[in-house]
Amino acid sequence: MQRKIGVIGGSGVYQMDGLEDAAWTEVDTPWGASSDAILTGRLNGVEMCFLPRHGRGHVHLPAAVPFRANIDALKRLGCTDVVAVSAVGSLREDFRPGDMVVLDQFIDRTSGRPGSFFGSGCVAHVSLADPVCARLSDHCEAALRAAGARVHRGGTYLAMEGPQFSTKAESRMYRAWGCDVIGMTAMPEARLAREAELCYASVAMVTDYDCWHPDHGHVDVAQILQVLAANAGTAKAMITALPALAGGGLAPCPCGCDRALDHAVMTARDKRDPALVARLDAVAGRVLG
Repeated sequence: MQRKIGVIGGSGVYQMDGLEDAAWTEVDTPWGASSDAILTGRLNGVEMCFLPRHGRGHVHLPAAVPFRANIDALKRLGCTDVVAVSAVGSLREDFRPGDMVVLDQFIDRTSGRPGSFFGSGCVAHVSLADPVCARLSDHCEAALRAAGARVHRGGTYLAMEGPQFSTKAESRMYRAWGCDVIGMTAMPEARLAREAELCYASVAMVTDYDCWHPDHGHVDVAQILQVLAANAGTAKAMITALPALAGGGLAPCPCGCDRALDHAVMTARDKRDPALVARLDAVAGRVLG
């Protein structure tokens, strides 16, 4: 059995070029429709799936992204690894527009977004101490450096609700918290990927300095779009290099991502809600049986 790589494209990354036998595939999930159809195919002999997080044409607000359906659909298609790409503002002087950050931590300030596949009738608690897969993050870093990108390994992503950008007071507060970048979509995506036992890596494309920086004024969407165009090219180069690095035989994840549910389900088998268990067939079927 081989690894299968899913890519979630954020703002500015709406397509994936170069796939053999490429086809847009609709996937039915118990959580509704995914953000868009999923582009499937092979890249350098490795099976790939590409999902534009906001949909082609950018039709979904950050809070309206169907995160559960997206992760379920990728898992249902057989993905073992998911690389998520997103546009972010920088909260650090040395994280400049155009830089790429391979993230390793998140702070979730979103509200009202369904953050778990589990619920009453089937309760589970997974560890998020280390919310990304170090192995897959290594591959992303190597692919970015090969593409000539300026890369920062490690960073904390502040997930805000949006769709408005921060006030200056909020931006300064997040800097005081030690956050490195700010965006609107990494949560609950990373939480759900862990529950689905997927190896997950998150790559942030820096577009601006948010509004804290005294020399850069307010966040300007026109300027962001200019930087996004350049960043999207770097992200696509990274994706093209991933099959050679992250593909190959399916061995157990050294980080344990593929076994995250081993001791997570708390509800006794005879107390589990059959309807919820049925909805969990793709993401948790390994442990629910």
